[in-house]
Amino acid sequence: MDELLKSQVRHIFDSANFVHDLGIQLTRIEDEYCESTLVPAERHRQQHGLIHAGVLATMADHTSGCAARGAVGLDYDVVSVEFKINFLRPAVADRLRCRGKVLRAGKMLVICEAEVFAEKDAEEKLVSKAMVTLAVKRAF
Repeated sequence: MDELLKSQVRHIFDSANFVHDLGIQLTRIEDEYCESTLVPAERHRQQHGLIHAGVLATMADHTSGCAARGAVGLDYDVVSVEFKINFLRPAVADRLRCRGKVLRAGKMLVICEAEVFAEKDAEEKLVSKAMVTLAVKRAF
């Protein structure tokens, strides 16, 4: 991936105020692949003390979006139109890591997969898996 496209992907990630407010950080950009992390705080937890499903869903959606953005080139952008997420186990973590990758990039739609892992005591467990569909459009 060239540096200009990489910088556009980083700009898209960093420009999302909600994602920034949550504290999610982009940690890796490659061709049709992105990775993000979050160190959970008390504000990320739901009523039972587990990491809120909305946090996991946001990580999956936004990380997939950045992977998809890298797949469509300099003149295009993407916007999520649908996603499905499965929560596989309670998210108890010192850190969350999301890996988003493009499964297929077409002219109108990009299909991505995102997996969120909980890292605790040097062990990583898959806590959720999402399929994300994004529409391709001219860059904003």
